[in-house]
Amino acid sequence: MRNTIAVMNTKGGVGKSTIVAALAETLSSEHGKNVLVIDSDAQASVSSMLMTVTDLFGLQRDGLTIVDYLVATVLRENQIEWADFVVRNVSDVDDARSVYLIPSDMQLTLFEREVSKESLHASLRNTIADVLRKVRPVFDIILIDCPPGLSVLTESWLREADFHLSPTKADYVSVCGLEVFRRFKSLNPEMGFAENLGVLVNMRDLASPVDTEYVNWLRSNPENRCFESSIPRVNALQDAARFQPQQRSYGAKYPGQVGQAIKTLSREVLVRLEAANRPLAAPPSPEPVRSEATSEAEAHPAG
Repeated sequence: MRNTIAVMNTKGGVGKSTIVAALAETLSSEHGKNVLVIDSDAQASVSSMLMTVTDLFGLQRDGLTIVDYLVATVLRENQIEWADFVVRNVSDVDDARSVYLIPSDMQLTLFEREVSKESLHASLRNTIADVLRKVRPVFDIILIDCPPGLSVLTESWLREADFHLSPTKADYVSVCGLEVFRRFKSLNPEMGFAENLGVLVNMRDLASPVDTEYVNWLRSNPENRCFESSIPRVNALQDAARFQPQQRSYGAKYPGQVGQAIKTLSREVLVRLEAANRPLAAPPSPEPVRSEATSEAEAHPAG
């Protein structure tokens, strides 16, 4: 099943990590899905949204992050188990008990520098492909939080993941980020690339005619495959990005309008994944070509 989704926009500040965390918790809480979040951003934003800073620091100190896995497999060519780097029981939503995380660390930027310095791009991509091949049958959905920009690691995720989902703000610079991404995708098509799952408008001011104009502009291009759901700019979503040591209900973390928007998005994501994984109907078999001799023989059988 194709179920790996790289969440990406070349423009920063569009709320990618917040969307990844909210989508993971909603898919778990509302749909009972086992969701793996892979934090591929050196800022480790989604990691800090899904666990306490103390716990995250402990994992970074003990060498149990995506950085440590990649250093071991790509730079040192060691064979280690990806599952040893997966953290269970993340999220502060009491009924989102099936969210899992491979956390990140700021050392990720140094790792990418070494990959480029040693020309290990092919090894990195092979490692990413191997990881995704192994996690696909274990989890229902895998969400990869990519940083802004187009680093060697992000390119590997985008070329090996099944889909990409692009959050954007309803402003000119963020929309330009989508265009840069689209041009990058068109380069070297022989190398493969994730399929576009859709563009998501995030942090939308529902009362702003300018935001509405940008949304209509995005939706006018069918290549964007814009989601029907737009995530509003509300304080509740910013509060949800801060992990709380005390468990809380889904409704308490994502109340009212923002909760409804995230739920709608999660349903759309599931519908699109189901459609993309549905086998194509076999074309009808062509009628056999009958020659004149055959037709004559059928009309006047022997005997």
